[in-house]
Amino acid sequence: MANRVASNPDYPDISTSRALFERAEKLIPCGTQMLAKGPQQHTRGVAPIYISRGKGGRVWDVDGNEFIDLTMGMGPASLGYCYDRVDDAIRDQLTRGINFTLLDKVELEVAELLHEIIPCADMVRYSKSGADATSAAVRLSRAHTRRDKVICIGYHGWHDWYVGQTNRNRGVPPAIQALTHKIGYNDLGALAHHLDDDVAAVVMEPVVFEAPNAGYLEEVQAMCRKNGTLVVFDEIWTGFRIALGGAQAYYGVTPDLGTFSKACANGMPISILAGRADVMRTLEDPDVFFFTTFGGETLSLTATRETILEMKEKNVIDIVSKKTGRLRDGYNEIARDLDMTYTRSIGLDYRTMVSFEGRGADPLQMKSLVQQELIKRGVLWTGFHHLSFSHTDEDVDYVLSAYREALPILKDAMDAGDVRGRLRGEPVHPVFRNLGIGQH
Repeated sequence: MANRVASNPDYPDISTSRALFERAEKLIPCGTQMLAKGPQQHTRGVAPIYISRGKGGRVWDVDGNEFIDLTMGMGPASLGYCYDRVDDAIRDQLTRGINFTLLDKVELEVAELLHEIIPCADMVRYSKSGADATSAAVRLSRAHTRRDKVICIGYHGWHDWYVGQTNRNRGVPPAIQALTHKIGYNDLGALAHHLDDDVAAVVMEPVVFEAPNAGYLEEVQAMCRKNGTLVVFDEIWTGFRIALGGAQAYYGVTPDLGTFSKACANGMPISILAGRADVMRTLEDPDVFFFTTFGGETLSLTATRETILEMKEKNVIDIVSKKTGRLRDGYNEIARDLDMTYTRSIGLDYRTMVSFEGRGADPLQMKSLVQQELIKRGVLWTGFHHLSFSHTDEDVDYVLSAYREALPILKDAMDAGDVRGRLRGEPVHPVFRNLGIGQH
């Protein structure tokens, strides 16, 4: 019998998942389209690899095992899997067409909605992934300012301008690598050091897990304005999660450009470049190009419209944030009660994660052991709390009960100095090596 959301007597049977992945490794590099979804980020040999279906905040793998999903596709399923309002609208649009020879009015309807809720959105342009939109913002910034350099603060995807600053930069010409400088968050001194008269843009995640220091975002904006540099908020995570209008609405600091993607369409592929009218109109210059065949694809735009309307009408962001904050605080209470000073949950209410410190053990092995024990208890977890609107208070209660069972197992392994020996499979791997870069 397949495992359920319960304290199961044994770890789940994942034989079908394993057989499928053996086939995939022969045809798909790394076996996955996104490292964060692949076996590299799960305790290999214990964790399921393929999901068959999802509903609400739960998923069922190809072997029939059921899980509460705390990762939700790395964030896009903001309302929940197979959410009726969104899926019904997609089905209705599907009967009328997906991608036409001319425009569809849903492009305008979504643009008007975004203009209403996002402070910087004088104008908008659509694409398909967060990296697309953020790279378009870099090109647009360079075209508008007629400068070349970029300063980045955070994680911004796989395109050359950014990934050239990571250890995964083979294939990126040195000339491209030299045009980007990566600096730390909340570090105004580093920004001042690199902010010269050839910097076109500062591209930054306005907040991730560390809150901005008092006045930090305002000072970044002031320094950039004085220098003639554009501020680009990468709101791929914060958009439609920390607030409907993103971190710029939450903190009251309006960037020149903003990019959005993950949470705005409940899993459908879309990204948004929004910005100041005079900057966005640079895209109308015949010497500047950012157009894409699938930017006006109707199913994703329809999903965006319905997702945002549902968020507005049902106070989704506040409700989800309260549940996410309760998971963070509950985890920390359990860890304190066990005197486990080497682990805690961090982050603002909209998105939290669990961190581990070595204390003689590998943090990735520590994470893998907790993940392994949560899987046995019907919780799919990659260290993050990415809750959806469909997760219930009872789901949160259950996850906390699973933590109460899993964390003592980690504590016992730490006390015995035998974390690796308690793993039934291979521990998770880092996406980037020793660069302090997150995963999206």
